[in-house]
Amino acid sequence: MTDGLGTDSAAAAGNHQAESTPVQPAAGGSFWRTLAFVAAVLLSAGIAFAIVRSLMRKPPPDPTSDRIQSLIDEANRLLKTLDDQKRA
Repeated sequence: MTDGLGTDSAAAAGNHQAESTPVQPAAGGSFWRTLAFVAAVLLSAGIAFAIVRSLMRKPPPDPTSDRIQSLIDEANRLLKTLDDQKRA
């Protein structure tokens, strides 16, 4: 396989050297990759914030619970009045 001139070993050495050379990314590619990463992080943070905010909202006031509370207050007033009449 060798022709005697050493071209096979020189070609192999050239290929080996080319494979071991690190490939440098283009300067613009790094910027766009970083920009995409930052955009993904901001989008994720925005979605998480919206979910947490919606979960922390108080439910709308329930008219039934307001009515129940007023009936309990009225019953307590009546019980207090009865206790005062008993003592008198």
